[in-house]
Order: sequence, then structure tokens, then C-alpha cells
Amino acid sequence: MKKIEPARRVNTIEEYYFARKLREVARLNAEGKDIVSLGIGGPDRMPAPEVVETLCEAAHRADSHSYQPFLGLPELRQAMADWYASHYGVTLDPQTEILPLIGSKEGILHVSLAFLNPGDGVLVPNPGYPTYTSASKLALAEIFPYDLKEETGWEPDFEALERLPLERIKLMWVNYPHMPTGTPASRRLLEKLVDFGRRHGIVIAHDNPYSFILNDEPMSILSIPGAKEVCLEMNSLSKSHNMAGWRMAMLATNPEFLQWIIKVKSNVDSGQFKPVMLAAVKALSQPQSWYEEVNRTYWSRRRIAERIMTALGCSFRPEQRGLFLWGRLPEGEKSAEKFCDRILNDARVFITPGFIFGSNGEGYVRISLCATEERMEEALKRILEISK
Repeated sequence: MKKIEPARRVNTIEEYYFARKLREVARLNAEGKDIVSLGIGGPDRMPAPEVVETLCEAAHRADSHSYQPFLGLPELRQAMADWYASHYGVTLDPQTEILPLIGSKEGILHVSLAFLNPGDGVLVPNPGYPTYTSASKLALAEIFPYDLKEETGWEPDFEALERLPLERIKLMWVNYPHMPTGTPASRRLLEKLVDFGRRHGIVIAHDNPYSFILNDEPMSILSIPGAKEVCLEMNSLSKSHNMAGWRMAMLATNPEFLQWIIKVKSNVDSGQFKPVMLAAVKALSQPQSWYEEVNRTYWSRRRIAERIMTALGCSFRPEQRGLFLWGRLPEGEKSAEKFCDRILNDARVFITPGFIFGSNGEGYVRISLCATEERMEEALKRILEISK
């Protein structure tokens, strides 16, 4: 029999680090090791009670189980537009400038396929969310990593960007508050990104799921004058509303960009479950007190995470925002992966090595705030014990 080979694009990507590592953690737990997992950024708390009630009530209705429009329910798009107006001061037309997504991860691939021809250049942050790279490879684009470094505040070096062959680059991925470093957005930075995109005809794709976590000033790149002409922004209910498993996100941009993305999306999926969309409408109408309550929990956990970082001998920037704490390895430690493996084996605590986010992440580790205070205190206790 003639051997069957996968498409070449499959060989350009690797299995997601967490898929592999979580199998190891599951094996250790099965052996009775009771691993405290501080690796994954998956919220562990419930959505608002009325969100769950809306889901359940709608699921009992006979009209909830047919195919739904891939553009989402009109009331969902209106709720998303209202949410942007209320929290970011951004006006969006719910008919032509908003598109619900089955999670931002899906949106990253849709955007890549809609804008990138094989061989087109795409700017990807280093360090940054690994899916930007893998989606670009699946689109057969040429990846131009751009450096983010601690000494420059984890922001792009625009002088270095200007030296790249920008005539070949069509798309730039950005993400502030930044994952994994927690660097918050600033209006100055967003203005520079918009200006850069407009001058060079480069689409600025801003991935913005962390703007409500430990952050009193949520910002959208679409609030910058002229941004909508060259930018798109993805947002998500996963972190801000404790709905990660619900796979509910959104993309906002100008009508022309949106139509190009819709062409891709409409050939990939057949809409989302109606009860989930109706529940998302309810989630987006939560009062400010909802976000304050979520952040009270995360601030309590963040304080423990800072103590864990200190116990590990790591240093960190206190101004970080988002769902994680990013720290520099102690002096003399050369490998983040070996450091994290040692903590996993000796303290039975799983933390994330920074190298998985790019070469500039080597020398750093990341702690997730998605564990109870009790479990985080247990992690701290174990790390202190092995440090004696």
C-alpha cells in the first residue's frame, strides 16, 4: 500500500504544549501525587446565576435546537455593541461591525485565512500567544516575530519594526493587556499601533480578552480615532464572565473587513447553540458590581501568587494585569522548562515555563490565578518546604 502523508502544513505545527503537559499532570494525579495546577488560564468560578438560568430555560424550548444563523442572533450582536459602548466608549453597528465567534481561538484562524495569502508576511509577538504562530503557519504565511522585552516594557520597538520589509507584511497580531507578561494597554501604545498600521497598510489585529481582569481601565484599540479603518479587535466572555467552556467571543471591525471574515466563517460552522447565545446576552448585561466581585477574588489570589513567586526566588513587575503573574527566574537558573519540571516533581505544583510563548519568554515562568485560594496556599506551602 502506498504510504499516505499529511498536508505539509500539518508538519509545520506541533501539539499544543498544554495538551502534552496536562497528560503528564493527569498521570501524576492518577498515581496519587495530587498536583496543584497553576498552569492553565481557565476560570474555575461560575458565571452569574441568571446566565446559567437563561441557558437552562432556553434549552427546554422547542425552538432552541435547530441550526442558527452563523452571524449570531440579532439580540446577541446588539448586546455586544451595547457592551462596547458602555465599557469602552466605542460605537459599533450591530448589523455590520460585530461578529460572534465560537471563541477567540477560532477567530484567530478565521482572520488569518481571510487576510493572508501563502507567503504574505505576518507580525507575531515574541513572547506571545502560541496560536498566533500556529494559525499563521496553517495559512502558509511568512512569520516575522517581533521582539517584546522587559527592558522596553514588553512593548514593540517601532524603530525596529520600521526596518522590516513592511511591503511584504499584511497583518500584525497584538494583545494588551499582554499575555503572558501582563503588560497593560496604554492609550499612547494603542495610538502608535494605529498609526503604524495606517501608514503601512497593515491590519492590526488586537486580541483583547484580559481587559477586565485586575484592571480598572478597560481599553479598546477601536477607541483610537481612525482605528476602525485598519484594525480589528477580538474580545471574549471566557475570562471576564467565567464562560471559557461556553466558547463565546466576538470580533469587531469595519464592514468591509467583517465581510471578508464572514466568507471564511460561513464555510466553516453553522452557528452557535441558541441557549448559549441568549445566555451571553444576559452575561453582557451584568452590572459593574459583577466585574468588581470577579476582581476581588482575583486580587486575593494574586497576592498569594506574588508570595509564590517570591518563594520561588523569582522577580516580577507589580503593575501586571490579567489572569496570570509573570516572573523572571532566579539568578543562575538557565532553563525555565527544567525549573518548572523540578517544581512539578519536587513540590507537586505545575507552573508554566515562559519559553512556550517564544524565545523571549525563556528565563521566565507564569503562574495562573485560576485556582482557589486554598489550593494556592497549598502550593505556597509545598514550595516553601522544598526551599528549606
